[in-house]
Amino acid sequence: MLFLPCTHAHLKALTRLLRGFTAGGFLLLAMAGCQSVHSPENDQEGSVSERAIGLENEPAQLVSVTEPVDIWERIREGYKLQDQIGTNPRIAQQRLWFASRPQTISISAQRSSPYIHYIVEQLDEKNMPLEIALLPVIESSYNPMAMSRSSAAGIWQFIPSTGRHFNLQQTGWYDGRRDIAASTNAAIAYLDRLHSMFNGDWLLALAAYNAGEGTVSRAIERNQKLGLPTDYWNLQLPKETTEYVPKLLAVSQLVLSPQAYGVDLPDVANQPYFEIVEFSQRMQLSSVAKIAEIDEDELLVLNPAYKRGVTLDGPKHLLIPVAVADQFEASLALYKPQASIAWQEYRVRPGDSLHSIANRYYLTVNTLKDINQLSSNYLRVGQLLSIPADPGQKYAAPVYAQPVKPAKISRQYTVKAGDNLGLIGKRNAVSVADIKRWNSLRSNNLKVGQKLQLYSAADNSASSKKPAVTTYKVRQGDSLYKIAQRYKVNVKQLQKWNPGASKNLKVGQKLAIYQR
Repeated sequence: MLFLPCTHAHLKALTRLLRGFTAGGFLLLAMAGCQSVHSPENDQEGSVSERAIGLENEPAQLVSVTEPVDIWERIREGYKLQDQIGTNPRIAQQRLWFASRPQTISISAQRSSPYIHYIVEQLDEKNMPLEIALLPVIESSYNPMAMSRSSAAGIWQFIPSTGRHFNLQQTGWYDGRRDIAASTNAAIAYLDRLHSMFNGDWLLALAAYNAGEGTVSRAIERNQKLGLPTDYWNLQLPKETTEYVPKLLAVSQLVLSPQAYGVDLPDVANQPYFEIVEFSQRMQLSSVAKIAEIDEDELLVLNPAYKRGVTLDGPKHLLIPVAVADQFEASLALYKPQASIAWQEYRVRPGDSLHSIANRYYLTVNTLKDINQLSSNYLRVGQLLSIPADPGQKYAAPVYAQPVKPAKISRQYTVKAGDNLGLIGKRNAVSVADIKRWNSLRSNNLKVGQKLQLYSAADNSASSKKPAVTTYKVRQGDSLYKIAQRYKVNVKQLQKWNPGASKNLKVGQKLAIYQR
C-alpha cells in the first residue's frame, strides 16, 4: 500500500504515472494522509490543491486512467504555475476584479470554444503549463479580430514586427496574426524561447511576452546591481506588466473553481473542433462554405486571417470543422483550380507597373505574378491581368472596361506651399486615387511647383459611377470601428447610412455599406 501526502502536485504526478501504465484502464490505489483543503472563497490565496477532494478515511478505490472528457478539466490537470505563488495580494486584487465581473471570463470562454482544444494540444505537446491556454483571455478576450492601440492583432496580440519575426505574413488579403493555428504556434514558440532565456522561469517568460525580453532583462540587471531579488514579484516593471501575470493567475483560479465565482464555462469537449486542411488553389470562403455545406459565418470564425474572404497569400490551409472535413476534401478534389473564386480582369495602362497594380488591389507583387504566371516584372500596355474580386466590394463594371483617360483635360494645376492631395482633390471635386492615377504618382508626396493634370469630374467615369450597396451582417466581436476599417469607410458614414446603428451592435444585425 502506498501512503502519500495529498497535494495537487502529487495528484498530477500520480495521474501521469497511471496514464503510463498499460491500457488496462484501472489500478488499485490506496491513498491516506490527505489533509482537507480550502476553496478560494475561504482562503485569500490558498493553493491549487483546493481543487482536490479530501481523501482521508477513504478506502482503497479504483482510479480511472482515462483522459478528461471536458477541456476545462484537462486544463486544470495541466496547471503548473499555481503551487509556486503562495499568498500574493496582487493576485488577490485581480481575482476580486474578475470575480465581480464573471461574465468577462464567461464571454471569453464562449469565444474560445472552437480554438481552445487546438491550443491545449500544442501546449501539452511541449509540456508547457496549460494556464497559458487562458492567456488569450487577458490578451484579446479570445477575439481574433481584436486590435490594440499599438497595432497588435489576433488572439495572441502580436505587433507587426514580432509577427513578421515569427513568420506571420501580413498583407492586404491575409494577416497571419489572426490565423488561429499559425499564431498559436508562433506564440508557443515565442514563449518557449523566453522560458529558456529566463532560465526556466515561466513568470518571467510571461512578463517578457507582455513587455519584451529587453524590458525584463534590464529590470533584472537593476535588481542585481542593488542586491535585490530578481524574481518576477520583486522587479520594477511597467504597470501593465505588473498586472499581467497576476491577471493570468487570477483567471486560472476562477477557471479552477468556476461555480464558486459565478463563472459560466461553456461545455467544450476534449476533442478537436477543426482539422487543418491543406490545399493548392485559391478559393473564396463563400464558395468553400458551399462546398463544405457549412454556414459561412462559422467558416469565417475559424479562418479570420483571410481579411477579404479569399485565400490569397499566407499558408495554403483552412480550418474546417471536423464533422465535414472529409467531405470537404473529397468535394475539393472535384473543383478545378480558380473555379471557386470570383475574378476580374485588369488591362495594363501607360505608367502601370506590377508594384502599382499590386498596391491598388492590396496584393503582393509575388502573388500578382503567381496568379498571372508571370516570369518577369515586364508588362505591356493593353496586357490583361487576372485580379481577385474583393467580395466586400461590388464592381459596377469590369475594371478594364473603364476608360484609360477621360476625354478632356480640365486644366493643369501647379502645387503650392501647404498643398496635399486631399486638399487638391477637395478643391477640384476629384478623388486622391484619380489624381494619383492621372499623374502616375506612387506616393502622396508632392513638391512645390509640381505640375498635375486634373480632369473634369464629368469625364471621370470612376467618380461618376453610382455607388454599389453591400449588405453586411454583424458578427460576434464586431464594432462600428472594425467594420468601417474593413470596408475603408469611416464610422460617421456608417451611422449616416444606417440611422438605427449604435455603438452596441447586435449579432445578425444588417448594415448597408456604400462603395464606389
